[in-house]
Amino acid sequence: MKRDYIHNQLEENDTINIREEIEKYFIYWRWFVVCSMLALIGAYVYLRYSTPAYSASTSILIKDNQKSGISAELEAFKDLGIVGGSSSNNTDNEIEILKSRKIIGNVVDSLDLRVSYFSEGRVKQTEIYDNSPVTFIFLEKDSVLQKVDTTFSIVIKDAENYELKDANDKTISSHSFNEVVKSKLGTFKIIRASLFEEDVDQNIHITIAQRYKIIDKYRKQITISPVNKNSSVLTLTLNDAVKEKAEDILNVLVNQYNKDAISDKNEVSEKTKDFIDERLAKVGADLSAIQDDVKEFKSKTGSIGLSTEGELALEAVKENSEKLAVIETEQKLASWIKERLTEQAKEDDILPSNLGFTNVNITEAINNYNALILQKKKLVVNAGVKNPQLIELESQINSLKANLMSSLQNLITSLEFQSSQLKRQESQFKSKISSIPVNERIFIDIARQQEIISGLYSYLLKKKEETAISLAVSVPNAKIIDVAYGSNIPVSPKRKIIFLAALLLGLIIPFIILYVKNLLDTKIHNKKDIEENLSLPFLGDIPKSDVKEKIVIGSENRSSSAEAFRLIRTNLDFMLTSNKRKESKTIFITSTTSGEGKSFISINIAASLAMSGKKTLLMGMDLRAPKVTEYLGLADRKGVTNYITDEDLNLDSLKFNIPEVKGLDIISSGVIPPNPAELLMTKRVENMFTIFKEDYDFIIVDTAPVNLVTDTLLIAKYADMFMYVVRANYLDKRLLAVPQTLYNEKRLPNMAVVLNDTDPKRSYGYGYGGYGYGYLVEEKPWYKKIFKS
Repeated sequence: MKRDYIHNQLEENDTINIREEIEKYFIYWRWFVVCSMLALIGAYVYLRYSTPAYSASTSILIKDNQKSGISAELEAFKDLGIVGGSSSNNTDNEIEILKSRKIIGNVVDSLDLRVSYFSEGRVKQTEIYDNSPVTFIFLEKDSVLQKVDTTFSIVIKDAENYELKDANDKTISSHSFNEVVKSKLGTFKIIRASLFEEDVDQNIHITIAQRYKIIDKYRKQITISPVNKNSSVLTLTLNDAVKEKAEDILNVLVNQYNKDAISDKNEVSEKTKDFIDERLAKVGADLSAIQDDVKEFKSKTGSIGLSTEGELALEAVKENSEKLAVIETEQKLASWIKERLTEQAKEDDILPSNLGFTNVNITEAINNYNALILQKKKLVVNAGVKNPQLIELESQINSLKANLMSSLQNLITSLEFQSSQLKRQESQFKSKISSIPVNERIFIDIARQQEIISGLYSYLLKKKEETAISLAVSVPNAKIIDVAYGSNIPVSPKRKIIFLAALLLGLIIPFIILYVKNLLDTKIHNKKDIEENLSLPFLGDIPKSDVKEKIVIGSENRSSSAEAFRLIRTNLDFMLTSNKRKESKTIFITSTTSGEGKSFISINIAASLAMSGKKTLLMGMDLRAPKVTEYLGLADRKGVTNYITDEDLNLDSLKFNIPEVKGLDIISSGVIPPNPAELLMTKRVENMFTIFKEDYDFIIVDTAPVNLVTDTLLIAKYADMFMYVVRANYLDKRLLAVPQTLYNEKRLPNMAVVLNDTDPKRSYGYGYGGYGYGYLVEEKPWYKKIFKS
C-alpha cells in the first residue's frame, strides 16, 4: 500500500510538472500564432517566386550476350562465326559509362546546352527552352565565349533588328538578325527561330556557360540505378526547371551511349577490314600477275591439254599447295598478331578479329583481349592511374596478353612443323612431275600458283564480306524500354512539405527563444521560485497593479491588489499570535536591494491595518533614501532624522495624515543625514520606539535594504516581525541567499516573505479575483499585449 501511494504521488508530481512546463509557453500563445502566420506567409512567397523542378525518367535494358545468347538480329549470321564471344556487359560499368564526361559531353554538344535562354518577368527570370524566339550560334571554335561564363540580353526592336545589352542592362550595339557580329569576345550571330513572333521590346536573356561546368552539373544531377540488384534494367532520372529539356537530355544520353557502344563494337571490325583490304591488295596484284603469266604461256604454246598423268599430278600438287597456303597464311597472321602484341607503343590497340584461326582458343582470346582494351579506354576517361578497378583491368590485360603470346608461339611452332611436312610432300610430287613433258610441266607449275593465289584471294574476299556484315548488323548496347517522360507536377519545392516545415519553424523559433530566455533567466517570478530557494514563511504575493494610485487598498476597492493586501493582513495575525503583550506590534519592512517596492508595501499594509480599526503608525526609517513622502507626492518635511538630532523637537509635531486613509499617522524620514548609521545607534531611537509602542496598535517601519547598508540591522532589535519584500521579475535568485542567511543566523526576528509585483497569468494557483467577483484589472487589447512578456 505504501509503495502504491508513493507511486501515485510520483505520478501526480510528474503530471503537475508537465502541466507547469506547458503553462510556461502557453501564456505566450500569441507569439506562436504570429510567428506561425509569418512563417506561412514566407512559405507562400517562396513558393510563389521559386523555380519549380520537374522530374523526367527513362528505362533501358542493358543487353547481355552471355546471358541472353545471340540476339534475334544476329541469328541469321550465326553460321558465319562473326557473332558471339564478347564478354557480358557489367551493369555497374555501364552506369559509369553513361555518366562519363565523354557521353554527357556529347549530349551537351548535341543539344547545345551551353547556351540558355530566359524571358524576363516582373520578379524572376524564366528559362525558355524549346520556344525561344531566337538562337545564338558560335562562329569560332576558339572564341573567348567558349572559355568564359557570359550573360547578356537582346531586346527585339522589330522583325529584323535587335539591341545587344550587357549584364548591367547597358546597350552595347544594335544589329539585325542573321548578321555576323564580331566582338572582343568572339564572332557569333543571332538568328530568328521557327517560333519567332514580333514582340517589340521583348527582353531575352542569354547565358553562356563553360562546357566543363555544364558537364559537371549534369553528371551530378542525372541519377542512374538498376531496378533491382539482379536486373539489367536501368532507370535514368533527371530533375530540371524545364520538363521538356530533361526529357531531351535523357533521350539523347541513351542515343549517345548506344552510338558509343556501336562505335566500340565496330572498332574491331574496322581494324579487321583494314587488314583484309591491305592483304587483298597484295594478293590481288599477285593473282593478276599469275593470270598474265597463264595468258602469255598459252599465247606462246597454244592451247595445251594435259595427259591423264599430268592431270593427276596437277590435282595432287594443287591439293598440297592449298593446304600449304592456308598454313602459311595462318602462320603469317599469327606472327603479325604476335608482333603487334610485342610493340609497347601499341599496347592499347585493337587486334583484328575473325581472321580464321584454326585454334578456337586463340580467336576467343583475341576477342576477350579486345573487350578488355575497350573497357580500359572507357574507364581511363574518368579514372585516375591509381584507380583500383583500372589497376585490376591492366593486370587482366597483361595476363591475357602473356597467355595469348604463348598460344601464338605454340601455334607458330605447330604450323612450321606442318609446313615442313607439306613441303617434303611437294618435293615428292615435283620428282614425279619431272617425268612429264616440259610444256606440260611448266603449265602445271603456273596452274598450281594460280590455284593457290586464287584460293587465298577467295578466302580473303569471304572474310571481307563477313566483316562488312558484322559492321552492318551492329546493334545498340541498350534497348529503350520507356522513352523519357516527365510529369507536369513539380517534384520540388514540395508545397505540402514547405508549408508544414514553415509551420513547424514558426512554432519552433518562439519555443527556442523562450526556452533560451527561461534557461538564462535567473529572476524570481512566482511563489514556486521562493519555495525552492527559501525556507522562510510565505505571507503572500502582491499582483502587478496597472493603476496609477499609490494606495491600492480602500474600503470599497475590490481589486486583486487590494484583496492581496487584505490576505496579508490576515496572515499577519497568525505570524504575531506569539506576542501576548498588550503593547503594539512593530513590523519592519525591508528588502535585499532598492527598487523592490518596500515603500509601496509599507504604505498599503499600514493603510490596510488602519482601515481595520487599528491605530497604526507608518514610519520612514530609510534615512539614506527617503521614499515615503516622495511616494505619496508630498513635500519634504521634518521627520525621524530631525527628532534624533534635535532634542527639543516633539514627536507629535512630526506626525501628519493623508485624506485617502483615515486613522493612519505618518512620520517621514526627514532630512538625509551624513551619518545615518551613527544616528540609529543613539538613545533617542530607543525612546522613540518606547513612546510609539504605548500609543499605537501597529507600527509599520519602512527600513533600508539589508544588502546595501547596515542601518536595518542596527534597529532590528526593536522589531516584533520582519516582512521581507522580494520583487518578482526583478531580483536575482542568487540574492535569495541574503535573506536565507539572515534567517538561519536569526539576525532578523520573525522573518516572513512577501512577493511583490507578480504577474497573475504566470502565478500558480487560483490567483485573486478567481472566485467569480471579476475584480481583475481590465485586459488590454491583444494587439497591445502581444509582445509583452
